[in-house]
Amino acid sequence: MAGPSRVLLSALILALIGGAACRAPGDGRGSDRGPLTIAVIPMGTTHEFWKSVHAGALTAARELGVEIVWKGPLKEDDRNEQLQIVETLSGAGVDALVLSPLDDRALIRPVADARRAGIPTVVFNSALQGEEHVAFVSTDNFQGGVMAARAMGRLTGGRGRLILMRLKVGVEGTTKREEGFLSTLRAEFPAIAVLSDNQYAGTSTEMACQTMENLLSRFTGVDAVFTPNESTTFGALRALQDHGLAGKVVHVGFDASAKLIEALEKREIRGLVLQDPFAMGYLSLKTAVAHLRGEPYEKTAATALILATPENMNEPTVRRLLRPDLSILKD
Repeated sequence: MAGPSRVLLSALILALIGGAACRAPGDGRGSDRGPLTIAVIPMGTTHEFWKSVHAGALTAARELGVEIVWKGPLKEDDRNEQLQIVETLSGAGVDALVLSPLDDRALIRPVADARRAGIPTVVFNSALQGEEHVAFVSTDNFQGGVMAARAMGRLTGGRGRLILMRLKVGVEGTTKREEGFLSTLRAEFPAIAVLSDNQYAGTSTEMACQTMENLLSRFTGVDAVFTPNESTTFGALRALQDHGLAGKVVHVGFDASAKLIEALEKREIRGLVLQDPFAMGYLSLKTAVAHLRGEPYEKTAATALILATPENMNEPTVRRLLRPDLSILKD
């Protein structure tokens, strides 16, 4: 992003900070400067996962009497836009950043610059290299991959031909899931043959669908598919449906949306590893405020993981993660 686009972004963010950006009641740090303002910057804004993060952050903001500015790239592969958002918000008077980095290296410098300007960063969901951020809140992504592999082993009887479709290079969270899945599969289910584990889908459903179409055309006799996030899971589902293989190929994925829940009900997907994005947003926001107020907090925190299946999807603890309450976003 450059030129007029960056000017427009700056103007929008400044208007949000000065106006009604997810305003939460309370006096914050006092009437002299008004409530704390925390910028929450996700990888993207369209997937259900990010809507749940937003709801969690806004819930915490209202409880704590602070304000949030919610701003992320439209596409989850736009490193430049996310970098510009971080830089613009850092220069616009926010008190802290809560950031899910698109790349584990590209955001190191702007986070370091923000810290030198007295603006701390809490990283969430996907790690950032270096020591410039004050805390990290995430799922144990490697363990999520382990959970998916063990589910796959049970569902296939420990045999068959499998495709793993990756998300993209540089995203630490999904990379850990892919590593956890493959290492567990090789150690515990050596009779499962991995046909492909080096194809990247990109961040859109359309790209994921096309990548899986290509893989299904290339390999015959596919018995199982693993996908490490919402967009890859939905894209693979569409490709399997187009080939008449949904429900015949064992598909284990990550995260949830209305279409993925429907597929789980129909047994077209046999397992979804669920994170708790609401808790991630809530805890990340609380951590940033605790740091600013000099209160104790955990520098590294992990949120829950649950495997949803057609058999347990209506249990209360699973249903809460499949269908999170997002009503606060409509207030």
